[in-house]
Amino acid sequence: MFVMTIQTEIKKIIQKALKELSIEMKEIHLEHPVDLSMGDYSTNVAMVYGKKNNQNPKELAKKIAEKINLEPRVPNIKKVEVAGPGFINFHLSPKFFEESISEILKAGENYGSNNNLKGQKILVEHSSPNLFKEFHIGHMVNNAIGESITRIIKKSGAEKTTKVISYPSDVGLGIAKTIWAILNQGGEIKGNDLNQKIDFLGQAYVEGNSKYKEQEEIKKEIEKINLEIYNKSNKKVNDIYNEGKKLTLEYFETIASRLGSNFDDYLFESDAGEVGKKIVKENIGKVFEESKGAVIFNAEKFDEKLHTRVFLNSQELPTYEAKDLGLLKLKFNKFKKFGIFGFKPDKSIFITDNEQNEYMKVMLKSAEQINPEWSEKTKHIGHGRLRFPEGRLSSRDGNVLTVIGLLDDLKKEILLKMQDFDGNKKKTAEKVAVGAVKYSILKSSAGKNIVFDKEKALSLEGNSGPYLQYTYARAKSILEKAKKENIKSWLPGSQQTEVRDVEKLIYRFPEIVERAGNEYEPHYIATYLFELAQTFNSYYGNNKIVDKQDKSSSYKVALSEAVAHTIKNGLWLLGIEAPERL
Repeated sequence: MFVMTIQTEIKKIIQKALKELSIEMKEIHLEHPVDLSMGDYSTNVAMVYGKKNNQNPKELAKKIAEKINLEPRVPNIKKVEVAGPGFINFHLSPKFFEESISEILKAGENYGSNNNLKGQKILVEHSSPNLFKEFHIGHMVNNAIGESITRIIKKSGAEKTTKVISYPSDVGLGIAKTIWAILNQGGEIKGNDLNQKIDFLGQAYVEGNSKYKEQEEIKKEIEKINLEIYNKSNKKVNDIYNEGKKLTLEYFETIASRLGSNFDDYLFESDAGEVGKKIVKENIGKVFEESKGAVIFNAEKFDEKLHTRVFLNSQELPTYEAKDLGLLKLKFNKFKKFGIFGFKPDKSIFITDNEQNEYMKVMLKSAEQINPEWSEKTKHIGHGRLRFPEGRLSSRDGNVLTVIGLLDDLKKEILLKMQDFDGNKKKTAEKVAVGAVKYSILKSSAGKNIVFDKEKALSLEGNSGPYLQYTYARAKSILEKAKKENIKSWLPGSQQTEVRDVEKLIYRFPEIVERAGNEYEPHYIATYLFELAQTFNSYYGNNKIVDKQDKSSSYKVALSEAVAHTIKNGLWLLGIEAPERL
């Protein structure tokens, strides 16, 4: 790619200058100056070498710059200068920016893609719901991050070799609490449609959880139901369980589709539990120990920073730890059983709430003792929680906010503001609502908690999803106007000699995508898009772009088209749709 080529060129001329000064450095670090007027690339080689070898960094930087400037000028570099305590800054030529715009227009929807992961088989697990419950906002955080990481991976050359799964929790005490409440209310899941039945299940869970904590006799009844679910020993319990599982999977798939996610298949907790239980039993005395009727993993023996956890409880039921161990085996060894993969992954990525970070370290350490491949090829990503100004919401207490509730609430507010919009209001409002929530999540690094401010999330003027969608729609309106005026996007020689700030940002997009992929951090893309949108809107406010009397109008239109491609591609990587009109 053109952008990557200029980086290589700059590193080569730096290396040559260093060699002439008898300086050896294996790695040359390049970055972009924060102040766009200070250049397009900057290196700190003089500061790094000078500090190690007692040389004045600024004086050394001058010598390096002099060596570079003595060489025949590289076509894409306009100027090399020293700044600050010893930075060497590179200013790129107008020709470079002209060629970069041309490249973006040719690449279109593929602009920003790379082949870093070409040929790699990658498995991503995200959005794993708790069945028999509503899909709450915590799941949406997981979905937004998981979907974005999946798209970044696919655009890094692994489009055909990436598979996405969900790991629904289909067993456990929570489900037993719900079924107890259903049995207590007549043994039927009530409701006229899917949404009503899901609401009923949510209310049943709250009741069952409350009674479990309050009455010892009911606690024993629920624990008995929990065993019956595992053993499939009670027909009435099984019938309710099977109906509830089917309903909540249908509900989950409806929401996933609304959020723009598709899954290749499911691996269920019930399946993983059986596999995990067998693994633990086979490794008692080797990896696991018996303790007070349970089976534990004493992780401190393998890493003093870790802690001991139970893998089989006193009833010989697998805990979450054993289930996750079984899930690892299913991912790496049992794919063909599920009929969709047919390969072992080179990398398996899964995303959870960061409150599970320490727990996952213990589980992966136990996996390392059984099969090192499972832990070596597994990447766990922890994320923060979405909160509201009024605090944390909990399904246990019945004050949970569902994804559907949040999106529908936002959609209503958006529709009220679209009185004069003559397009498809409902469809556009849906895109804006989903974009508002997803962007609020993704603009922060994955591990941070997010406070969701509805007013800021829907703003067309701040750091929000709708602001980026509006900027894209503005760029598209410019192209429509240019088409009516018969001004074609791009005519050779139509560029002005002055390089604009928007040009200095737009060519960086492939670098941003690459970094986001390397670090599994979509927030780099969100931050970049906001900066690009601000810069373009400033440019738009200070320039007349569509103007038949202006010889450079064609290039300005091309620049606007390149911005539209970049914002649309970036939003897609964040899992956000870009409406053509807003």
